[in-house]
Amino acid sequence: MPDAGGANSGYLVTEDGFKLLLDCGTGVFAALRTVCEPPAVNAVLITHMHADHFADLLPYGHALVYPYRESGSRPLLLLPPGGREQLLQIAELFGIGYPIDGAFQMEEYDPEQVTAIGSLTLRHREVPHYIRTWACELGGTQGGRFTFGADCAPNQELVEFARGADLLMLEATEEEVPVVPAGDVRGHMTACEAGEMARQAGVRRLALTHFSDLLDRDVVSRRGEAGFGRPVDLVQAGSRFTV
Repeated sequence: MPDAGGANSGYLVTEDGFKLLLDCGTGVFAALRTVCEPPAVNAVLITHMHADHFADLLPYGHALVYPYRESGSRPLLLLPPGGREQLLQIAELFGIGYPIDGAFQMEEYDPEQVTAIGSLTLRHREVPHYIRTWACELGGTQGGRFTFGADCAPNQELVEFARGADLLMLEATEEEVPVVPAGDVRGHMTACEAGEMARQAGVRRLALTHFSDLLDRDVVSRRGEAGFGRPVDLVQAGSRFTV
């Protein structure tokens, strides 16, 4: 759930004037409007089709087709495999099928391909979650690397994918390591597990995100630092990072 007065997953990445919105969960569109005009965003990238990562595409699409229609803006919308049909079906259920289809230039990304988006270079890596989910790396023109783990359980694939990154942003959803019944899967990690993965990957900086305001931030920080071996950043609304 969103924090009180907050939002779900959504991060605005800028490089040389190019703006990419990474995920667009519940409450993100309202937060976006506090930092830039919605038509100014050039591209939107969705890591997986859980509502806390894509639901605000619905009001975003409505805004581009109606209040902001004079701008003529149609941001590129990069969806995971199968995401286009799923989004269209959901929008149709809410009675706004046309705004979504007319608001964005919708494409499904190929996770096996390295893609240039504006001044950014985009790579993907599938990670274990309850549905198919892709971590991503955004590289800048000056060589900086930002890796976003999306939602996932601890996994070695992400460690290798993020190796040497300048900034790694990982979720810290779980307060404690959960007991998983045989045959079930884990979909999230603890702050300590995120720290351990970042340490193994040898990243320069770790930022923890996707944890509830019901958790004690000091405890989250200490546990992340215990795994990482040095200080970590805790993401909150309005946080800014330079890569």
